[in-house]
Amino acid sequence: MAATVEAPTTPSVAPLPQVVAHRIDPAPTGWTSWVTTTDHKRIGIMYLVLTFGFFILGGIEALLIRLQLAVPNNDLLTPQTYNALFTMHGTTMIFLFVVPVMAGFGNYFVPLMIGARDMAFPKLNALSFWLLAAGGIVFYVSLFFSPPECGWTCYAPLNETAYLPSGGVDAWIFLIHLTGLSSLVGAINFYVTIANMRAPGMGWGRLPLFVWTILTYAVLLILALPVIAGAVTLLLTDRHFGTHFFDATNGGSPLLWQHLFWFFGHPEVYIMVLPGFGIISEVLPVFARKPIFGYKAIAAATVVIAFLGLLVWAHHMFTTPSPSLVLIFFMMSSFLIAVPTGVKIFNWIATLWRGTIEYTTSLLFAVGFIGTFLIGGITGIFVAVFPVDWQLHDTYFIVAHFHYVLMGGAVFAIFSGLYYWFPKMSGRMLGEGLGKTSFWLMLIGFHTTFLVQHSAGMEGMPRRIYEYSDIKDLAVLNMISTIGAFILGLGILVSAINVLISLKKGPIAGPDPWKANTLEWFTTSPPPINNFDSVPRIRSVEPMKDIRRQVLAQTGGTEASPAPTSVEAGRLSAHGGGEH
Repeated sequence: MAATVEAPTTPSVAPLPQVVAHRIDPAPTGWTSWVTTTDHKRIGIMYLVLTFGFFILGGIEALLIRLQLAVPNNDLLTPQTYNALFTMHGTTMIFLFVVPVMAGFGNYFVPLMIGARDMAFPKLNALSFWLLAAGGIVFYVSLFFSPPECGWTCYAPLNETAYLPSGGVDAWIFLIHLTGLSSLVGAINFYVTIANMRAPGMGWGRLPLFVWTILTYAVLLILALPVIAGAVTLLLTDRHFGTHFFDATNGGSPLLWQHLFWFFGHPEVYIMVLPGFGIISEVLPVFARKPIFGYKAIAAATVVIAFLGLLVWAHHMFTTPSPSLVLIFFMMSSFLIAVPTGVKIFNWIATLWRGTIEYTTSLLFAVGFIGTFLIGGITGIFVAVFPVDWQLHDTYFIVAHFHYVLMGGAVFAIFSGLYYWFPKMSGRMLGEGLGKTSFWLMLIGFHTTFLVQHSAGMEGMPRRIYEYSDIKDLAVLNMISTIGAFILGLGILVSAINVLISLKKGPIAGPDPWKANTLEWFTTSPPPINNFDSVPRIRSVEPMKDIRRQVLAQTGGTEASPAPTSVEAGRLSAHGGGEH
């Protein structure tokens, strides 16, 4: 074994007298090492495994819902079972998958991308994961006594004891509290880490765009979570301590629940999709082989979207008895969000324009995201016009719009990030053949499932019903939607198989298989416990390009030469590439 200079206990950027390779400390082994870990990378992996497990559960629930709706007047499920499945599916996908899976990617990659050794508060980081796990367990234990039947929004008066006296709603309340506390402490950790632990030279104008979106995600969580925590606490006292905050028969207001819920719920939409925007902003320039178009505009648009997202919660309440002036304000605010969102979409397209494009699975999911999310955004403009919303509210048009925004805006981005970062996390490549098969199945299955639901909604099919009559084209449209759901499920299954195969037999990735731009590719795959022994000074928004360029200049290589390894990058740090 080649001798190496002993590395410092914390990342250093001082020039070293000779080559410094990454020291790989012996990793703890055994299941107890995972249970007790405070390593941000292991916590990130546990987040991803747990949330994808809940994603599979939520997907199975969705398939059962689609089976019930495949034909008119179906009696496959009872009304109570259907309502429980509907509630479990929505709650699982929102609170146990999309929001925390972004925390999983953030936990793993934010410290690596900013040149930090770990999160600012490692033990708090572990606590956030275990609170999430506890919330999921509490929620799913309700299956054994009485699952909630109030929908994922749990509107009053359905959430009151008089309507649902069983403990299912209480389990839902504790889920919100536990997962909310998990997200809150995690968000504080992200904020402190990003604000205080960046590599030398990484000012706000050189922060990776994924880190920008995680920072915005964290701020939104800190602002929005106390509101939903207060709302479910009031609900808990309504159910068990004799208060009547949401009980109209005793002077309460069901509309109060809607205001509190959606003041959290609309920022929650951007909490779910903004990190996805960050993933897309990292993937596109790597596989277009050109810099991101309009870095500052994309970063600024992220912040503007978050700010406006806090102002438009009542556009979910256009059918409630509100003054016209209020409706006009929220309609115009909703239109305004389209401007920074459009800036991002145009910049992503401009990044691809005339690029040297490599059609990897990750890029395909990113491009699929752009088209799918664009459709969801356009239908969002339709329903932001409150007279139009009066006609379409509580129909399957809203179901279609909602899934185009969240499935198209989050899940496609999540899969793009999974295929992009899997080599870094595992040290092995995912199979491109299976990956592209998964993409096309998911894309075709998704649009087959949800595109026709716009038509079903226009024909008057209400959402949240467990059966319907054979009128107009509803039977055909619902059968098409059900077939599409199973195609979509098959595509997800192919990716799951791809992951399992690649963990054992995937080609060895190396430290930088994509010739990527950001600092996580500076270290080995997977990274050592201490992440970095030395961190180069950051000179641009693409530090790995700078490192490769200087290494090639020193070694006399060309752009066609293989990408430098982490040891070669270490030579750069040793001979002037790293500095205070």
